[in-house]
Formats: sequence, structure tokens, C-alpha cells
Amino acid sequence: MKRAPREATRAVFLKRLILPALIGLSVYFALFGGEYSVFEVRRVRAENLALEQRLAESERVNDSLRIRAEALDTDSATIERLAREEYGMIREGEVLYRFAAPIDAVADSVQDPERP
Repeated sequence: MKRAPREATRAVFLKRLILPALIGLSVYFALFGGEYSVFEVRRVRAENLALEQRLAESERVNDSLRIRAEALDTDSATIERLAREEYGMIREGEVLYRFAAPIDAVADSVQDPERP
């Protein structure tokens, strides 16, 4: 049983056109379609990298705050420095000197609205 020439050409046409088209569509969908497309994978990787950088920065800040908290709990020199710098505290017998800006500098920094 031989096929008619017309049927043979139709079968060849289907093999040459439909099969590559299906393969092409499959590859296209595998790369660009669906939930795990190439673009989606790139976006997720970039987002993951940004989150890892934020995590590293947060850990660094957390470590420095932990060290400062431990110093404030245990180191009397740190506590004294903080009391002097932040709250202006002094020891008994010490004299506190505060330096103010000269009056001319203060007057120059504030503009008089009535002045031309």
C-alpha cells in the first residue's frame, strides 16, 4: 500500500512545518512564558541580591549597637563620656566652660526683615 503522491507531500509538509513550529513554541514558552521565565528568574535574583545587601547592612548596624549597649552596661569611661557630652554633667570641683558664638556672628546669621 503506497500512499498517493498528494498524501505523501502533505505528510512531508506537516513534518517540516508543524513539528518545528511546536518545538519552537515549546522553547519560547520554556524561556519566556510561565512563572519561571528568564526575566522572572533575573528579577528574583536581583531582588535576592538587594535583600542580602540590606541584611548584611542591618547585621552590621545591629553589631555596632550591641557593642555600644555592652559598653554602656559595663564600661564606666563610656558612661562618663556620655554624661559629659550629652548631658553636660561635671564632677565635683570641676568648672564647666561653654563657648558661645560672638554676638556679631549671631547677628549676621539672622537677617533683619526691615533691613534693605
